[in-house]
Amino acid sequence: MKGQTVLVVDDNAEIREGIRILLESEAYTVIEAKDGTEALSVLSDDVDMLILDIMMPGKSGLSVCEEIRKTSNVPILFLSAKSHDSDKMMGLMIGADDYLPKPFSYPELLGRVKALLRRYTVYRGKSEPQNVDRSISVDGLTIDEGKGQTFLHGKEVRLTETEFQILLLLVANRKRVFSAQEIYEKVWNCRYNLSSSGTVMVHIRKLRMKIESDPQDPRFIKTVWGKGYRCE
Repeated sequence: MKGQTVLVVDDNAEIREGIRILLESEAYTVIEAKDGTEALSVLSDDVDMLILDIMMPGKSGLSVCEEIRKTSNVPILFLSAKSHDSDKMMGLMIGADDYLPKPFSYPELLGRVKALLRRYTVYRGKSEPQNVDRSISVDGLTIDEGKGQTFLHGKEVRLTETEFQILLLLVANRKRVFSAQEIYEKVWNCRYNLSSSGTVMVHIRKLRMKIESDPQDPRFIKTVWGKGYRCE
């Protein structure tokens, strides 16, 4: 979708410039920040997405993500060095939607940006009241597809739009087993690669922490070993 605003946060000026040129060629508006502190100072409701480097001097990308997630579900794509797998997993756990290891290709980056922004636009649109009741209920868990809300025993559960889309996919197709590849390609709408399996796994873990009374013995999202995940 054209005309959206992306905040690019990286202490490397050349990386910021390359991303800015790429995104502006696709008619996106780009705001740049050289570190976490500057990113938080320029962040506003006009920003539709963040591309955020993990390893930066001062306030890290992890700290920025954690602070943003206290009040906003704006999509966050982490850029990270391949050698920092623990940082990537931590980033997903505290609220990032996806990550892209450095060095990355510009077509891959652009594909991730377009997919995250497209889903976020749809998700935000569902916050508007709708006349059609499109809710699904499973044993006290209710997903209101029309409004983009989730309730557990009547109490709203705050999910990121990525978590919501994963849960909706599984609940709307009860008993069907989805592999990590199927989940990633349907929810992220991007080409699957080996690192994507970890992304799906972490988001499933986060979902369980929010909706399961015992995440170690889940009631809603079951693991089918060697195959994937399903909703009972």
